[in-house]
Amino acid sequence: MLPLLALTIIVVLTAGYFSYGRLIARNYALDDTTQTPAVRRSDGEDYVPTKPFYLLGQHFSAIAAAGPIAGPILAAQMFGWVPCVLWIGFGVVFIGAVHDFSALVASVRHEGESVAEIVRRQLGRRAWLLILSFIWLALIYVIVAFADITASTFVGKTEEFEGGNFSFNPGGAVAAASTMYLVLSVVMGLVERRFKPPLWLTTLIFVPATLVAVWLGTKVSTSFVLPFANAQRAWGLGILGYCFIASLLPVWLLLQPRGYLGGFILYLALGVGVIGIFFGGVRYPGEFDIRMPAFKSFDAGGPFGALFPFLFVTIACGACSGFHGLVCSGTTSKQIEKESHTRPVGYGAMLLEAFVAIIALATVITLAGDKLPGPGKIYGDGVGRFMTVLLGKDNFLFAATFGAMAFSTFVFDTLDVSTRLGRYVLEELFGWRGKRKAAAIATALTLVPPAYFVATARPPGPGVRPAYLDFWTLFGTSNQLLAALTLLAVTVWLHREKRRIWYTAIPMVFVMTVTVWALFVQIRHAFASMRDGGFALNTQTMNGIVSAALVALAAALLFESAKVLFGRAAPPTQTQPS
Repeated sequence: MLPLLALTIIVVLTAGYFSYGRLIARNYALDDTTQTPAVRRSDGEDYVPTKPFYLLGQHFSAIAAAGPIAGPILAAQMFGWVPCVLWIGFGVVFIGAVHDFSALVASVRHEGESVAEIVRRQLGRRAWLLILSFIWLALIYVIVAFADITASTFVGKTEEFEGGNFSFNPGGAVAAASTMYLVLSVVMGLVERRFKPPLWLTTLIFVPATLVAVWLGTKVSTSFVLPFANAQRAWGLGILGYCFIASLLPVWLLLQPRGYLGGFILYLALGVGVIGIFFGGVRYPGEFDIRMPAFKSFDAGGPFGALFPFLFVTIACGACSGFHGLVCSGTTSKQIEKESHTRPVGYGAMLLEAFVAIIALATVITLAGDKLPGPGKIYGDGVGRFMTVLLGKDNFLFAATFGAMAFSTFVFDTLDVSTRLGRYVLEELFGWRGKRKAAAIATALTLVPPAYFVATARPPGPGVRPAYLDFWTLFGTSNQLLAALTLLAVTVWLHREKRRIWYTAIPMVFVMTVTVWALFVQIRHAFASMRDGGFALNTQTMNGIVSAALVALAAALLFESAKVLFGRAAPPTQTQPS
C-alpha cells in the first residue's frame, strides 16, 4: 500500500511539472535573451548569477523547513492520512508551485525586488506599508515556531536512554552534527571565494564531509549537552544569536554554500525515504505497513480541530507557503541567471517539497497508537528506520541522528533566511539599504520578539504541551494568508500587463477564504477566553490580537487591490518592461 501511494504521488508531481508547469511558463513568456537582474546588477553580495543546479539546492533547502515535515505529521494525527495526501498532491500542483513560480517571475521582472516592492509598484505606497507590516509579523511567527522546534531536537531524549548513564545523547548528537554542518558551510564558502575550484570538486569534498559530521556527532554527543535546567531555552536563544550573525554575512560566505550542502542533505533524505518506502517492506516484512486510519474525523476536537479550515493551515508548507514568496523575491530572484531557470527553481523546488511532505507522512502513518512523540522525533526516527534498509539495524544510532540532523538542518536554513528577510523588510520601511550599522539594528529588532517568546516559553516536561504548538496554528494561518496576498499582487500585475489572470486569481480566492476563516476562529477563541477569564498578557491573547491585526491588514490590501483592478485608482509608478 505505501509503495503504491508514493508512486501515485510521484506520477502526479511529475505530470504537474511537465503539463501544468509548462502551461504557466508559456503564459509568462520566459525569454532568455533578456538580461536578468542578477546579471545586469551583479555585485558579488546580493546579486550573484548562479547556475540553476546550485541555486536549486540553495532555494530548496531555504523553503523546505519544518513546515512540510511537522505540518503533515500533526495533521495526519488529527484527520488521518487521506485528507493530507489530497491537499498536498493537488494543492501543490495548482496552488503552491504556481505561487512560488509566479512570485519568482514577478520579482525577476521587477529588478529582483521583494514582494513588498512589487506591491508598491502595482498598488502604491499605502499598500506597500500594509504588506510590509504583514510580512514582518508573519516572519516573527516563522522564527518563533522554528527556533523552538529546532531547540527541542537538540535536547531530544529517547526512552531507551532514560534512567541510565550512557555515553550517547541523542539531542547532543544532533546539536553537534548541526554545528559542524554550519562550520563546514563557512569553510566551503571561503574555499570557493579564495580558490574558485570547480563545483564538482567542492561537491566531492564537502558533501561526504557532512556525513562525517553526522558520524562525529554520535561520538561527541555528550559534549553538546548544556548544563542548564532549561537547556531547550538556552539552545533557542543560542539559535537566535546564530541567526543574528548569519543574516548579516554576505550570501557567498554562508547562505549559498549552506544552502547547497543543505540541498544535498534534503536529496539524501528524499533518497533514503524513497528506498525505505519502496524496499523497506521487502527487507523487513510488515514493519512499514500503513497502520494509521485513512480518515479519522472532520473534527479532531478543541477550538482548532475542524478539518475545514484547519487542515489547510496545519500543513503550512508542502502544499502552499507564503514564506516561499519571500525567499523567491528576497534572495533567489537576485541569483537567477536566465528567465527559463525560474521554472525548475520556482515550480520544481515546490514539487520536491511536496514529496518531502509525503515522506514525512510515511514516517507517521506506519506507526501505531495515539500517544506519539513530537514531529521532530517521529521524522528523525522514521528516516533512521528507512536508512536501516540500506545500513542494517546495527547502524540505527547513526541513521536516526542523520534524520534528526536533516530536520534541524532544514529549519536552520529557514531561520536565518527569515531573519535576513525581516532585516530587508525594516531596511525597506525605513530606507536603511546599504548601511551596515542600520542592518544590524534591523536584524536585532526582528529578533527581539522571538527572543522574548523563547525566553518566556514554558519549559518542556512529561505531559507538557510543546511550546511551539502555541504558535503553530497562527504561524500556518499567517503563512498561507501571505501566499494569498502574494498571489493577489501578482494578479494585479498580470491584469495591468493585460495577461491572463485565472491561474493566480482562482488559487488566491481559495487560500484567502480558508485562511481568513481560520483567523476569525482564532480571534473568537481568544476573545471568548478573555471574556471568561479576564485579560492576561499571555500567548493566547497575543495570538488573538495578532490574528485581528492580520485580518485588518489583509482587508485593507484587498480594498487597495480592488481599486486598481476595477479602474478606480492607479499606482504612482510604472512596472519594468516584461
